[in-house]
Amino acid sequence: MQFSIIIPAKNEEANIGRCLDSISAVSWDKSQYEVILVDNGSTDRTVEIAEGKSVRVFCKPELTISGLRNFGARQSTGEVLAFIDADCTVDPGWLMRAASYLSRDSVVCFGSPPIIPDNATWVQKAWFAVRKKQADVCETDWLESMNMFVRRSAFAASGGFDESLITCEDYDLSIRLKQYGQIISDSSIVAVHHGEAATVGRFFRKERWRGTSNLLGMKQHGFSWREFPSVIIPAVYLIVLLICLYYVASILITHDSESFSLGLLLIVFWQVPLLVIAVIKSRKTFGYIVPLQLYVLLNIYFLARGSAFIRIHEG
Repeated sequence: MQFSIIIPAKNEEANIGRCLDSISAVSWDKSQYEVILVDNGSTDRTVEIAEGKSVRVFCKPELTISGLRNFGARQSTGEVLAFIDADCTVDPGWLMRAASYLSRDSVVCFGSPPIIPDNATWVQKAWFAVRKKQADVCETDWLESMNMFVRRSAFAASGGFDESLITCEDYDLSIRLKQYGQIISDSSIVAVHHGEAATVGRFFRKERWRGTSNLLGMKQHGFSWREFPSVIIPAVYLIVLLICLYYVASILITHDSESFSLGLLLIVFWQVPLLVIAVIKSRKTFGYIVPLQLYVLLNIYFLARGSAFIRIHEG
């Protein structure tokens, strides 16, 4: 068998039917793939719906999401493990495109960042400018486990997902997979993520959550310069924010013109790079709205990731 499709799920009755139906509709020989759903103790109709779709269902309420994926991998028989989330759907040509990498032994992991749905909010649209790769096909440092294909041999050699992590487990795995071969992003391997953060508040909470595991994962695999944007910059952002707040307070209390000048210079040093990044990332769009939206989200991203340091310390 070529592919084992592994789906972790918990209370996904609103999404799992749509996900499984899209997989069933792929234009590929059904004898060459299997679908395994590992449920994390759902209290809704997730398991019932999945069983009605004739997929293999296992219930493992005690495991982390990494544990669910590892368990599914152990139950599978495919040459390639295809990891996807329950709130995703796939294109009919999903496996056909992925199959083009079966004979490329040097490629141990392939897939692409899941795209956003047609009814995406401005938050989802703006942030996708950051998530998507700059080229349709390119070698990359990591792939998201929402649309990630991994050769069984490389998965076993790398040790699989780190079960101590609650998120960012895909980045951690990618770091280890690169020891065994290339990781390729190919935008023709299309999955749609319907659960991407749709509001500013949810975006902040998800990035703070991811930041916590990012730091824990770094303790496991060591620091990599590829983590600079998600670890070092947020720490610097938080420090500069605190200094800026100090200067603002000083100006309000003392009306000191020197403090005002230094504070203004610091704010420019702090914010102009983010505006430049926003413009560069959204350069393929027209107008000024998307760059400004992305500029706002970059501030929220670095604040959320920076606050993860505080959360780790408090924990």
